[in-house]
Amino acid sequence: MAGIAAWDTPGTVGGFATALPNQTLIDYVARLRPAARRQRVLDIGCGAGRNAVPLALAGCEVIGVDLSWPMLSAAAARDAGGRLHLARAPMHTLPVRSGSVDLIIAHGIWNLARSGAEFRSAVREAARCAVPDAALFVFTFSRHTLAPDAQPEPGETFVFTQFSGMPQVFLSDQQLRDELGDAGFEVDPDLSLRELNVTPPGQARIGGAPVIYQAGFRFRGV
Repeated sequence: MAGIAAWDTPGTVGGFATALPNQTLIDYVARLRPAARRQRVLDIGCGAGRNAVPLALAGCEVIGVDLSWPMLSAAAARDAGGRLHLARAPMHTLPVRSGSVDLIIAHGIWNLARSGAEFRSAVREAARCAVPDAALFVFTFSRHTLAPDAQPEPGETFVFTQFSGMPQVFLSDQQLRDELGDAGFEVDPDLSLRELNVTPPGQARIGGAPVIYQAGFRFRGV
């Protein structure tokens, strides 16, 4: 639809509104959740509430932020038991008090950063919001999505345009660990780093879904 951003089209919004939550995330949160109080969750790039709504219904107090009004409207229209609070904000400027969040969700959002500087700013902003030992759930593009000879954008290390024509972040395993480590996050042994949609050995990767890193981290401070 001309003049409408891809994330704002009715078909895209409707698809996100009916998508099932990430069950690995739901199970991880269940293991993290303290018995004595509600888990305070920040869902960055919450979209239409795919993960935020089920977590709110499970008893978490969830703040969901996104830049798309149609996505936020779709999330607001869903029953979340009064425990989902929504705001329009970019990933690098979060309307959240420092040191106030028990769990941060970065599900398919940090890979949309258009530069390494924007990516690092978003990660540091998430760290600002985290309480000591807060958990972080990351779901982001792997460098293995792209051909081995793909070149990053000029002046960048892990920002490429070959996948969609737009600048996006594709990290190697070590880059992901290093970048998050610089902001104070360490891999959580309870949800170790995994790579999803990996091409089987001996097969060429041509198109298809992106290869994804999925992991839990804990905030240890810097």
